[in-house]
Amino acid sequence: MILVYVNTDNGLSKASKEVVTYAKKLGDSITVITNGNAPNNVLSELGQYGASKVLVDRSVSTDDLQQLIDLVAYSAEATGANTIIFSHDLVSKAVAPRLSVRLKAGLVSGAIDIPNAEGAIRVNVFSGKAFGFVKVNSVKKIVSLLPNSFQPEIIGGNCSVEEYSSGALKGRVKVLATKKPEGEIPLPEADLVVSAGRGLKGPENWGIIEDLAKSLGAATACSRPVADIGWRPHHEHVGQTGVAIRPNLYIAAGISGAIQHLAGVNGSKVIVVINTDQEAPFFKAADYGVIGDAFEVLPKLTEAVNKFKSSQN
Repeated sequence: MILVYVNTDNGLSKASKEVVTYAKKLGDSITVITNGNAPNNVLSELGQYGASKVLVDRSVSTDDLQQLIDLVAYSAEATGANTIIFSHDLVSKAVAPRLSVRLKAGLVSGAIDIPNAEGAIRVNVFSGKAFGFVKVNSVKKIVSLLPNSFQPEIIGGNCSVEEYSSGALKGRVKVLATKKPEGEIPLPEADLVVSAGRGLKGPENWGIIEDLAKSLGAATACSRPVADIGWRPHHEHVGQTGVAIRPNLYIAAGISGAIQHLAGVNGSKVIVVINTDQEAPFFKAADYGVIGDAFEVLPKLTEAVNKFKSSQN
């Protein structure tokens, strides 16, 4: 039996479908446990990706980490699960290590593949510059899957959803206010990302980034210095100290490509760099590079995208 925890506070995310797909590839019966506010008819869609059933304990708050640990621990015991799967997001980074200690379970953090023939799981190491292999010898195992490592695969139909009381402790965290990131596409969920750095010279010039992102249906991002000086909100900061992303396409304009920034984006399938400095370190990591002024290149790129889309209609 495999237990999969998914965060459904904001509905059914792509990451939720990825972890269920991953769990199904391990070849066992899958129970999903969640505490979000997504309606049952939405949660039942996880059956399409391999879940046998979904258990929902709506009394547990995602803001209370101890409650979450209780929820997953009690659910693992109730279902007899020896393997627990998370998406490698902010929640799992806080919960999975503590749960590992509590259950005496080996932890593989940031997995990017299913176990090989020897039972070892591949992970990124050195900020994605190399691969490592982790083998868990304990009976109980916890795996957190790096987002965008597996594409969701529909293999079946909807599953049953049951309201569930896990026995988690009463919440001890009181939320006074919640401020959610603005924007149509959350960065961790985005397949396409358009990003910029100080090369754009000021927040008033960000319209060319937003225009391209809108044309592509992409999320917007920025480098750390841009967020630190207040040009863009901090939730758009990608890099080692910001959000780590793995989109199918990452377009970076006016970003030099410091190692801290690369650490957060080098899992991207395709990287396109636009910079006037042909010696910018980012070009070494790019799949495609454009040596040119972002203020000239980006509007032309947006125009080309719009023209292509119009030709398809």
